[in-house]
Amino acid sequence: MKKYYIIILALVALLNSACNKSFLDRRPLDATTSDVFFETPDQMRTYINSFYSSANFPQYANHGSDFDSDNEVNNSPNTRLQGTRVVATSGTISFADVRRINFFFDNYHRVKDGHELSAYQQYLGEAYFFRALIYYKLLQSYGAIQIVTKELTTESAELYNPRDPRDKVADFIIDQLDSAVTYLMADKTSGAGRINKWIALLFQSRVALYEGTWEKYHAGTPFGVENADPEKYFTIAAAAAEQVINSNIYKVYSTGNPRSDYKSFFSLLDYATNSEMMFWRKYDNNLTGGDAAFVNTRFYRMATPDNNTVTKQLADAYLCSDGKPITDNPLFNGYNTLAQEGENRDPRFTQTIAMPDQIWKINSNGSTENWSVAYGRLNSTAAYNAPCGYIIQKGYNPNTAYHVQQYEESPGIIYRYAEVLLNYAEAKAELGTITQEDIDKSIKLLRDRVGMPNLLMSAITTDPKWDFPELSPLINEIRRERRVELAAEGFRWDDIARWAAADELIVGSRPKGFKASQITKNPFPVDEQGFLDPFQESLPSGYGFKLDRDYLNSIPESEILLNDNLKQNPGW
Repeated sequence: MKKYYIIILALVALLNSACNKSFLDRRPLDATTSDVFFETPDQMRTYINSFYSSANFPQYANHGSDFDSDNEVNNSPNTRLQGTRVVATSGTISFADVRRINFFFDNYHRVKDGHELSAYQQYLGEAYFFRALIYYKLLQSYGAIQIVTKELTTESAELYNPRDPRDKVADFIIDQLDSAVTYLMADKTSGAGRINKWIALLFQSRVALYEGTWEKYHAGTPFGVENADPEKYFTIAAAAAEQVINSNIYKVYSTGNPRSDYKSFFSLLDYATNSEMMFWRKYDNNLTGGDAAFVNTRFYRMATPDNNTVTKQLADAYLCSDGKPITDNPLFNGYNTLAQEGENRDPRFTQTIAMPDQIWKINSNGSTENWSVAYGRLNSTAAYNAPCGYIIQKGYNPNTAYHVQQYEESPGIIYRYAEVLLNYAEAKAELGTITQEDIDKSIKLLRDRVGMPNLLMSAITTDPKWDFPELSPLINEIRRERRVELAAEGFRWDDIARWAAADELIVGSRPKGFKASQITKNPFPVDEQGFLDPFQESLPSGYGFKLDRDYLNSIPESEILLNDNLKQNPGW
């Protein structure tokens, strides 16, 4: 970490080379100094605004970003899943945002001393939230990490501290979110401006569920936590989620049309009054056309479906319309065509995966094209390349007026209420205290939107192909629900990691696709059953994920050389 500060200060010195001030007098990264800033609430707001555009805070919706998991693939295998990463010899652990947020906490007292709390408490709450968010990213990447709560200099002794234990880091994050909840506004607002206390509670449920499941399922492995207490975190996760539920501020979006509501939710252009949206970003070329924030090729590529490909593993997870798995189910019509595969299934199947008879494009002259046109071109050109065949349509609006390669206008969905419901159900199930009433106020609401039968704890159909046969049927079905509801929203790898599930889902496996006979030109290998097997040649033995190493990133060797108290992560 010491090297980080040396590099940052050097960069700042270079950027300000026209000045003749001493090296350590240079302004920090945000180009403010404590003697001229943090005198008014407006200055606090201006400073905090920069964290809404930082690398730690999502800038746009994550649809199409499960490529580091068993849900989606692009043209090349993920390096983490392959187990081909090597230890970082140079570079630093990025503490840039840690330093920036600590600068705020070191100096905001200037406002505190001259104004009523009500004038600045929102920005103080946001600062606590962002410090939690920043540290959560570090926890996910490295596990144990140094907790730093003040701005350091190159002479600070804390630079040579060892890493704090991961559970202490998790506790620190949760405490920061407690403070955020205390200060943040309770208003729902339009969801596109500033965060509120309910978002902080959602995030607290996410963090606590992550740490609780990590401690439970990594127990006895190199990633286990000494004196682990997963129940403590499950209790926090359930309580935080329940506060949001009991607020009655949010509800699952529905117009009463189960055949389209799930899909349409992700393709709306405005969420200002949407009941499910907790935080989103609005992009409007009429207001700020040309801004870099509009570069969002994830959505544009759906107009030319390059790499937007769901795996057969995800496709098979969708239940039949009777709420039972596809295995040995007479309602399942097989794999010969996508139309057959999508019949009698959870409607989220055909609202996530593009069906040939659905509208692909609405052109400026009002004419339309169906996805059958895209499937007809599939794998025939680089622009229509989907190694597993299944084209994802979740988050895509077929109106071509909103899709320009440089200036995508699709809104960014950052936090939505559905995650609160899923976090609640899983935390309660892990505690062993879940009741049917808990299911009814969480998972049932998501299933009601798409017209699926409720999950009944007393009548769960055994699935011989459950991903986790050693776990309870209820845990398996709650995890399935999470996978289906949050498909392609960027959650899947985090779930695999916290469940220590790479041995069941990744190691020795390869992503498969639909029946190759459905497309006329296929450059990819096919397995013995006729399904696309795109990495058959490059991964003959399947993914080589290293269970004793690849759940965390390596600590750069250059950091360890600078600080003898830093220890390398397991396996590296």
